[in-house]
Amino acid sequence: MTTVVTDPVKHSSSTVTFGSGRISIEQITAIAQQNLPVALSQDSFFQQQIDAGVAFLDKLLAEDGVIYGVTTGYGDSCTVKVPLSQVHELPIHLIRFHGCGLGDYFTAEQGRAILATRLCSLTQGYSGVSWPLLKQLTAYLNHNIIPRIPQEGSVGASGDLTPLSYVAASLIGEREVYHNNEIRLVVDVLPEHGLAPIKLRPKEGLAIMNGTAVMTALACLAYHRAEYLTRLSSRITALASLALKGNSNHFDEILFSVKPHIGQNEVASWIRNDLNHHEHPRNSDRLQDRYSIRCAPHIIGVLRDALPWFKQTIENELNSANDNPIIDGIGEHVLHGGHFYGGHIAMVMDSMKTAVANLADLHDRQMALLVDSKFNNGLPSNLSGASTERRHLNHGFKAVQIGCSAWTAEALKLTMPASVFSRSTECHNQDKVSMGTIAARDCLRVLQLTEQVVAASLLAVQQGVQLRINQGELHQASLTADIQQMLNQLQTDYPLLQEDRPLEHSLRQLIAQIQQQQWPLYQEAQDAK
Repeated sequence: MTTVVTDPVKHSSSTVTFGSGRISIEQITAIAQQNLPVALSQDSFFQQQIDAGVAFLDKLLAEDGVIYGVTTGYGDSCTVKVPLSQVHELPIHLIRFHGCGLGDYFTAEQGRAILATRLCSLTQGYSGVSWPLLKQLTAYLNHNIIPRIPQEGSVGASGDLTPLSYVAASLIGEREVYHNNEIRLVVDVLPEHGLAPIKLRPKEGLAIMNGTAVMTALACLAYHRAEYLTRLSSRITALASLALKGNSNHFDEILFSVKPHIGQNEVASWIRNDLNHHEHPRNSDRLQDRYSIRCAPHIIGVLRDALPWFKQTIENELNSANDNPIIDGIGEHVLHGGHFYGGHIAMVMDSMKTAVANLADLHDRQMALLVDSKFNNGLPSNLSGASTERRHLNHGFKAVQIGCSAWTAEALKLTMPASVFSRSTECHNQDKVSMGTIAARDCLRVLQLTEQVVAASLLAVQQGVQLRINQGELHQASLTADIQQMLNQLQTDYPLLQEDRPLEHSLRQLIAQIQQQQWPLYQEAQDAK
């Protein structure tokens, strides 16, 4: 297990220590979101690994050994020998010619995740990096000096070269960083913390850049959001069933015992308990509800059941040495390979974004039922809460439903797998590449769009349930304590929509609450895992 120790300087409850065991998705997310302090392990074997890697490279250089990216050019230029008098300049050129990223910039939170993910790989002890480099990365995280990294320019093999060049550049005092909510030149920030640019050793530019840190960091953040959406989607489905006067027997234990997907059954149990099925079974006017209610556990369950595989794969990549060449300092081997290839993360992200987009589609269909008086079992058209005499003026959730359709369509459009769009690059040296970083960026966009649909759906279902209660068709006493508590909070923040009002601010606020995971849904089930 990863060591967690008390940190007296930061006044934080824990420090995440790199180099003494596996790092988890949750730790990367906590570092990214909460600025948890980090440290390097004092473990003797870890220290021996780092020292041995440096000593072995020095020995090879002294013997005029040929090492890719150390005494040769990069990529297709690996046949070009670099004179020993110039090998210390080579990392600088690598960093500078890759400084061509474009597009939007990753946020400071994403940048922290990227730094922590790269630190995790380098502290596996097989990259031939030195203590000054590892300590500088640690200091950047602890002082919140975060490289400003463009999102576009990586094909995911040979790793995230262009975006990670911005990490490497910041270490030597070049380019911009986020610091204290400002964008500044790193060279101006470092002295404020008693730091100075470091001089990279011959292998270190390649070690920082030639890996999967960007896509893996984004995957860690995506996992955190996707997992929560499975729980929130279950809660919204229960509320939608209540608003539509649905049939709670669709979530019966015996029914689900005959199709034993674990995640699907977990979702069904959450919905069943939210509906208070055992104490207050609810029967619909229809024998069978429409699929977006009846089959919700089967739809949400696909993502829920995939999460363990996602987690295992992401964490294996996170805790791997994924640059090239691999330096076995203790055994004195230089191993040339392709560990920078991001195929596993590409597959996870392509799969995750498809499963998440299906949640957007599910809630878009639920919303369509709720607003349509032909299907909503007696609720007002467009869920308007207006009085009878003013109902002809008010249009309730009509435009929100259109928005849901637009957001869902965009999410579904992005589910085309990025990993199948490999391109041959760099003089056909990189002739099969993973596209893992593009897949990860797509996944984050799909998550954002789905969270927008989910926020709109949450507003709509709480409106529908409140209308049923006001009409005397649903008794508050029949609701579980958890449902009542959540409805009360939602009603406080988002009062019943009676007269039409702009909902943009409410939607943005609710999206932020969802992304902050404000409601600890089914926490007992989570704690039991």
